[in-house]
Amino acid sequence: MTDDKDVLRDVWFGRIPTCFTLYQDEITEREAEPYYLLLPRISYLTLVTDKVKKHFQKVMRQEEVSEIWFEYEGTPLKWHYPIGLLFDLHASNTALPWSITVHFKKVVELLFFLKHFHCNRFLVSRVREWLLHSSNFPEKDLLHCHSKDVIEAHFMACIKEADALKHKSQVINEMQKKDHKQLWMGLQNDKFEQFWAINRKLMEYPPEDNGFRYIPFRIYQATTERPFIQKLFRPIASGGQLHTLGDLLKDVCPSAITPEEMWLSNLRIDLR
Repeated sequence: MTDDKDVLRDVWFGRIPTCFTLYQDEITEREAEPYYLLLPRISYLTLVTDKVKKHFQKVMRQEEVSEIWFEYEGTPLKWHYPIGLLFDLHASNTALPWSITVHFKKVVELLFFLKHFHCNRFLVSRVREWLLHSSNFPEKDLLHCHSKDVIEAHFMACIKEADALKHKSQVINEMQKKDHKQLWMGLQNDKFEQFWAINRKLMEYPPEDNGFRYIPFRIYQATTERPFIQKLFRPIASGGQLHTLGDLLKDVCPSAITPEEMWLSNLRIDLR
């Protein structure tokens, strides 16, 4: 995989043209114009939408602005899912640009009033708790994301989980903290070379191992209560032959392959 640089570049630079519009019930001082952006498929919404937030903050009172979140046709978009995954799950059949609605979790003026008149901290904290539960934020559907540190922690947790399956965590544990930071900064700043200078180490294995221990994968589902399927799957069968993508799908999610798609069984993809 580390030799397929052209393919890796194509995947990295995949973009989704997107139109952001402000939710109609948000309180604004003037009309909010839509904002257009090419979103990188491999990144996260809350990581690449600073310009979107700044654009809509210009028409809103600052005391009305707090945590930003997004939805598509009534479905809250999970910030911890990669953008490409969100699009494929919810909007792959839609016309472009992808239309995303922007929400701001409101901070009601009552809280500022209480602070201004130096009410006791207990009262302020109780009012804040009440506001959290009475705001428009979809608590049951979304995790809170108060800073990019939260995104970084989630991303690194996924990297460590994958390396535990591939290398028993040996590669990620041998890396220095600066390597972890370079990996993250490459993603955050959309720097292909910076990211892959470190990530290639996670995609290699000693020749004597003949592949990873297990293939880290998730099959996401949009129509069931189980959001994704994940299980242990080796890249090489007990008889020594390489597994294919079709083998994985037949083992993990056989209902995903129709008779017309049996060609996947003959698609020799190196899952090592």
